Amino acid sequence: MDPTNGTPGRPRRRRGVFARRDFRLLWTGETASGLGNGVTAVALPLVAVEEMDAGSTAVGLLAAAVWAPWLLVGLPVGAWVDRRRKRPLMIACDTLSAAVLASVPLTAWLGALTFPHLLAAALVCGTAAVCFDTAYHSYVPVVLDGRDLAEGNARLQGGEAAARVAGPGTAGLLAQAFGAVAALAADALTFLVSALCLRGIGAVEPDRAPEEERAPLRRRIGEGLRFVGRDRYLRTMVVWGAVVNMALTGYQAVQVVFLVRTVGLEPAAVGLLLTGGSAGGIVGALAAPAVGRRFGTARGLLLLQAATAPFALLLPMTTAGPGLLLFATGAFLVGTGVSVANVVVGGFRQAYCPPHMLGRVVATVMAVNHSTIPLGSLLGGVLGDAVGYRLAMWIMTCVVAPSWLVLALGPMRRERDLPRAREPEQARAGAERDRARG
Repeated sequence: MDPTNGTPGRPRRRRGVFARRDFRLLWTGETASGLGNGVTAVALPLVAVEEMDAGSTAVGLLAAAVWAPWLLVGLPVGAWVDRRRKRPLMIACDTLSAAVLASVPLTAWLGALTFPHLLAAALVCGTAAVCFDTAYHSYVPVVLDGRDLAEGNARLQGGEAAARVAGPGTAGLLAQAFGAVAALAADALTFLVSALCLRGIGAVEPDRAPEEERAPLRRRIGEGLRFVGRDRYLRTMVVWGAVVNMALTGYQAVQVVFLVRTVGLEPAAVGLLLTGGSAGGIVGALAAPAVGRRFGTARGLLLLQAATAPFALLLPMTTAGPGLLLFATGAFLVGTGVSVANVVVGGFRQAYCPPHMLGRVVATVMAVNHSTIPLGSLLGGVLGDAVGYRLAMWIMTCVVAPSWLVLALGPMRRERDLPRAREPEQARAGAERDRARG
């Protein structure tokens, strides 16, 4: 039997999900894209700070522009994606992002780059990311079956985290040697690599039922909202995600300016220091399956968040010299906790939600969670200019530290593992209510 198709055999056991060609292509594409995202996360604010002498409000506005499309179009995109083939849509999003990012260094080298151009690029790439991420989370179960979802999500999360370890450092070194705009040219290439890998995947997506195609868009959006709002697990995770995303992006909007202007670091040092969070992401992705086996997916998620989130308070204590270890330690441990949560929650949604609802559920969850990101970015940026960068870091990290209490108030505090399927009574009640409304 061919081990690349996931059939039994020694190579399959040794290599796990990497024995499947389609998964290898998906992983390679996502890792390449993750490298580019890591570069952009540092290069874009550095372009604004160094080339245009922007303050933290402008940097926060850039970060908000990347995430604002989730608030504006996240819900209708989820219902729309459920009607579409996922792979062609993701390829189109990759191609668009590559073209837009390539326009930034091109106009900079021609001496025509402006802040509105940066803002427009952030908005377009953010909109493409909404479509891509919604389709991507629904596409993973097409490539992998239910038995391999946990391992596959861990490998995808680990690849993305590993790429982002290299991303900030690469961006900092490129900015130091050639200027910040040079890093964005490399980012455009990573999106092209991702598109080429996706084109090579052979997995066939299932056909949609005719009644799903005819259902009005507003009705489909409402079904996703009701599914998430009435489910006690998804509801708790959404509230927690919204709170922690707002706080995380609030301090992340300030951290580059804080490290450059308050701590006094050069761009290369900033990029290297920011790899701490990505390194924690690798550890979290690798550890997530073991944590789930040892403590249970529900209990392990709660314990890891309680153990890592308070270390965010080390970040605003950062000073030059040995004090940089405070930032590296805090970023590493917070990144570890976030990565474990991404693996556990992502795998839970993919196994728990009915396949025909997955796109709408993912879009609803991500729209709510990501809607607080532009708010956090703007809040952090404004606070940085108003009260100082260090105090702004203190305010936002003081929200991150106790955020795990939201999860502790939900049903998982009483359970070892998250359920693999929706509770029958809850599912039947929800279906009956939806039929009555339809």
